[in-house]
This record gives sequence, structure tokens and C-alpha cells, in this order.
Amino acid sequence: MNPKPNIVNLPVYKPGKPIEEVKKELGLNDVIKLASNENPYGSSPNAKAAILAELDNLYLYPDGSAAELTSALADHLGVRNDNIIFGCGSDEIIALIARAFFLPGDETIMADQTFSVYKSNADIEGAVSIEVPLANGTHDLGAMLAQVTERTKVIWICNPNNPTGTIVPEEALITFLNAVPAGVMVVLDEAYCEYVTDLSYSNGIKLLESYPNLVVLRTFSKIYGLAALRIGYGVASPQIISLINKVREPFNTSRLAQAGALAALADQEYVQECRRLNSAGILQLQAEFKRLDLAFFPAHGNFIMVDVRKPAAEIFDALLRRGIIVRAGHKLYPTYIRVTVGSAEQNKAFIAALEQVLQEQGVQV
Repeated sequence: MNPKPNIVNLPVYKPGKPIEEVKKELGLNDVIKLASNENPYGSSPNAKAAILAELDNLYLYPDGSAAELTSALADHLGVRNDNIIFGCGSDEIIALIARAFFLPGDETIMADQTFSVYKSNADIEGAVSIEVPLANGTHDLGAMLAQVTERTKVIWICNPNNPTGTIVPEEALITFLNAVPAGVMVVLDEAYCEYVTDLSYSNGIKLLESYPNLVVLRTFSKIYGLAALRIGYGVASPQIISLINKVREPFNTSRLAQAGALAALADQEYVQECRRLNSAGILQLQAEFKRLDLAFFPAHGNFIMVDVRKPAAEIFDALLRRGIIVRAGHKLYPTYIRVTVGSAEQNKAFIAALEQVLQEQGVQV
């Protein structure tokens, strides 16, 4: 069988190593995973209870329109029901946008070091990805704007950016949106927005009324702690949502995911506590990195990208053998690792292991 020519060399997405795999491979009993930006505190107890209550309904198909969850989320965000679409994680919304809007030869603009799923889905549809270098780890909006042509369909902005954790301030984003042609879609990926405490950060939802070409992506995988259930969403004009819906599979989110997300959304007190603990964890890690004389990018999500001053793959392997899973392999930052902000105890264990590894590697700390 002959596949599409444009997917032959498409790389397969590599998630963070699973805890179970590391335990089995290395014979470890205790492993801390700080590789996939998961919430170390898990989900709201209310979400767990709602999921358990839904187990009796596993024989029933889910509500394809997620009507109850849509209504609750619309109230929470201050938008209309027809502004929202749900997906199997926000990743699926990215794939649906690519499926609905890209024709072979169309161009799409993104940062050169950002969430890889933007480019992979563009590649699948035969679109041409224009990758613009980050400036100090942050989206260079002026340079991205300079790449817009009559062939440009979509511009992707990950805010906070994954993997660097930097943000585009609201003022800069608005200036950019004012300059983007009305016929070019701007996708603002705010997967980590609930973690941000910086007052200069924008709320993409509030910008939708002024910019009908804007799509905002968010998820229940991060601060809500429902990564295993795979549920995210997009918010945009009814016209855009209607077009994306045309290429969506009928039952793309499960009953358990919808029930868990509905209960998690209602427990904003839990969300606030997770944000507080994450902010404390960022300060904890930043203080330790300064003590070890390690440079790092400003952290605004629930992860930090830090320069370990040695090939990141070597540090990754050495940490792995000590039961600490982080993320390496960022092509433009070969000496940087990305580490999820864990609990205070997890962060302490990571720093102890990192300091030991660096000393063994001859890094002055």
C-alpha cells in the first residue's frame, strides 16, 4: 500500500516515558514523572466521584454534542454554546482545524520551537509550515507577521509556549491581531492558561468578540488533572465552530470525560489551590536553579526549561537511572531539559538527583 507522500517521513510523536516502563526497564520501585506537564495533585475529588457515578452508563454512547458540559462551560467563560467545540484533548481540535481548512500548498506559520502537533497536522494535510525562530524563547510576533502571504491560512501561537514556558503579553498580542489580515486564522493555544499569574497575560476568550478570525484552545488535561480522559475544547465564532464540527467524529469525547470535566469545572476552588501550589513550586525550582548557577526561561505554565550545561540527552539518561523522568530532545536547545513543576517533595527529589548528576558530569554547581 502506498501512503500519502507527505507522511512517509513524518516523525511519530514521542510522549514522556511512562512510569511503568521505566520501573520495568531499570528495576526501580520509585519513579517520579516530571516529563508531561501533568498536575501532580491529580483531579478534583468531585471529578473522581462524578466519573465513578458514570460507570453504570458505560453501555451508552456519549452525548455527541456534550450539551450539558457545553452549557456549563459557556456560562463559565461568558460565551454562547455555539462558540464551543470539544475534542479528544485540544490536540484533536488542532487536527480538525487542519482537516477543515488546509489544502495542499497552503501556508501556516508557527514558532520554530513550539508544540509539535501544529506542524505534524499541517504536514498530513499537505500544507507548508513556516517556522519562525523564537526570540529569547518567546514568539517573535513581528517576524511571524512578516511571513504572512496570500497563501497563509493559519498562524499558531502557543501561550504559554510549550516547551519554553514564556508568554506573549496582551498588549503585544492585540497589536499583532490588529495587523493580521482578516482572512487569516489565528489559533491561540492556551492549554496552560489557568496556571498563569502574570498580570500582563491576555485572556484569549475576551478577545474573541473583537477578532472573528481568532480560535482559542484550552484543555482539561493540565490544571484540571484529567489528562487520561482526553478532553479539550476550542472557542471561536459560531461560523468557525460550525465548519470544524463538520469534520468532527460523532462521539469524540467519552461519557467519563464529559462527567469528569463537568464536575472539575464546577470546583474552581480546587483549581485555585493547584495554581497556588504550582506558583510555589516554580519559586522553589527557580531558587534551586539560581543556587546551581543554571539559566532558565521564565516559567508561566507548570513546567520550566533549564540549561543543564551538558548535552540534555545525557542528563536525561542519568536522571532516568535515578528514577526521575524529565523531557529532553529539543533540537534548538540541546543543553536544555524541560521539567514539570511537581509537588514540593518531588521537586526536592529532582533537584537532589540533578545536582548529583551534574557533579558527576563535571559541571561546576
